Amino acid sequence: MTLSPSQSAPLLLDPIAKWLIVVDLWTFQLWRSRLSPDHGARNPDSVSFLNLWPGLFLTRSAQVYPSKTAIHYNDVSYSYSEFDERVQNLAGALVNAGISAGDRVAYLVPNIPQLLEGHYGPMRMGAVLVAINTRLSSREIGFILRHSGAKALVFDSEYADSVKDALEHSETLGVTTADSSEINLLVEVIDTDSKTNTPPTSGLRGVIEYEKFLSSGENVDLPILQRSELDTVAIDYTSGTTGEPKGVEYTGRGAYLNALGQCVDAGLRPSSTYLWTLPMFHCNGWCYTWAVTAAGGTHICLRQVTAEDVFSLVEQRGVTHMCAAPSVLTMMESSDGAEPGALTGTKIITGGAPPSPKMLRTMKSLGADLVHAYGLTETYGPSTFAAEQSGWNDLTTKEQAYLNSRQGVPNTVAHVGVRVVDEQMNDVPADAETIGEVVTRGNTIMAGYYNDPEGSQEAFSGGWFHTGDLAVMHADGYMELKDRKKDVIISGGENISSVEVEMVLMEHPAVLETCVVGVPDSQWGESPKAFISLREGFELEASEIIAFCRDRIAHFKAPRSVEFGELPKTATGKIQKYLLREREWAGRNRRIG
Repeated sequence: MTLSPSQSAPLLLDPIAKWLIVVDLWTFQLWRSRLSPDHGARNPDSVSFLNLWPGLFLTRSAQVYPSKTAIHYNDVSYSYSEFDERVQNLAGALVNAGISAGDRVAYLVPNIPQLLEGHYGPMRMGAVLVAINTRLSSREIGFILRHSGAKALVFDSEYADSVKDALEHSETLGVTTADSSEINLLVEVIDTDSKTNTPPTSGLRGVIEYEKFLSSGENVDLPILQRSELDTVAIDYTSGTTGEPKGVEYTGRGAYLNALGQCVDAGLRPSSTYLWTLPMFHCNGWCYTWAVTAAGGTHICLRQVTAEDVFSLVEQRGVTHMCAAPSVLTMMESSDGAEPGALTGTKIITGGAPPSPKMLRTMKSLGADLVHAYGLTETYGPSTFAAEQSGWNDLTTKEQAYLNSRQGVPNTVAHVGVRVVDEQMNDVPADAETIGEVVTRGNTIMAGYYNDPEGSQEAFSGGWFHTGDLAVMHADGYMELKDRKKDVIISGGENISSVEVEMVLMEHPAVLETCVVGVPDSQWGESPKAFISLREGFELEASEIIAFCRDRIAHFKAPRSVEFGELPKTATGKIQKYLLREREWAGRNRRIG
């Protein structure tokens, strides 16, 4: 028998249970020694217990599938045996260069084999991976290097100028004197297999070329580690859309289990071929850097994502799986290669923003199996997905598209640890109307924010991780995201979901991208305003957009004003609503009506 969230709520509200949760969390934080190489001594490996960490996947696959292709990149390929050997040499080279267990090793590298190797090499010798967003400014890169205390930096030649600036300038976002970075090792990746012209070498003092660095690790003995599955293996920095980037700590246990969860829910097999359209720096590629290896599948690396390359590789390599942000889906949909059946046999997992029913219908016409997932950096990537039910096939295409656009149900390893709650932490009724905050807990929740105990404590208030996202719960147990906690528009006392309005706008054939925010309104306090980026070759008047919405949703929900143009985005492609909201409310004492 499975208990619904509402059935389990009374237990969570019991005062004794609340006290036990607090004690449990306090004990966990006390017991866990962050970044300690000998922490595993508390629970050593034994005949019936093995500390979990995702590096185990490569060791196994190299033994089981030594000759099988593990990685394709343009004309280069590595078998699992070769992949494992290169990772071993990387680990040895780090040890030989003086990097110790617990040290942070930063990577500023695109989706090429060297970054895949970076997801295993540092971990194998006990170091912590810090994969940096390649789209960040030098100032932001400098902040991450200093905040994480990185001892080594592996970077691609394309980003040499950013690295120089990051290392030379001390002025960074909010870095205090308590933060420090002593980069003792610089390793440069010169991508000779890039389709573009090979960038010139950086010329940075003391830098070592990557392949030469790997050769220095041959036959180096690695330290014998007292591993703990609760040790930090990676620190992923959030995009910082509402403030300074936060370092999200991933444990060996969490990364291992989430990778296995992706294997199960995405259906990865040894025959699977995964195309890297999702940045590996983003939640460690939603843990697919480890999941594909766990399944014994093949990684197809892609330095720069273009629709032409995606459709070409799907056909040439028989791509079975890929993860893609909504912006990538939009690029593919608008491509000349978007012909019926072009993506037949390919499962695409998308997240970051709810796909519109129109996008879901379009992907279906291309032959793709589009799965909508939801998660955050703090949840190791996807934690819920819109699991398709057999009865949905009998519904109309429009009805199926709507059901699939919801954020859905917990994934395999999240179990039942996802709820939608009110301010008193009670589960909201499953009426598809009452809005509450999404909270979650379990094995695949971050250990905390690095060097930020206050932020961690706030995020874990009440024994649950608070996502800051607002959703409703449907009668079938599926969650549907409605907005960010601060993005609800209250107009004339009525709550308006900006996501709902955005999904209607995306139905218009001329709309490429859009976002809706609440702006000051003298009559209603605030009202919805739509910011729209149009498809090439289209022109529209604001009145046409407003009329289009009023024909499809309640009039009070329709935008009262429209602005056309490019939308501000983060380095990961997310639309920065807060910038538009700040602009609209500038000069006022408050930003609500």
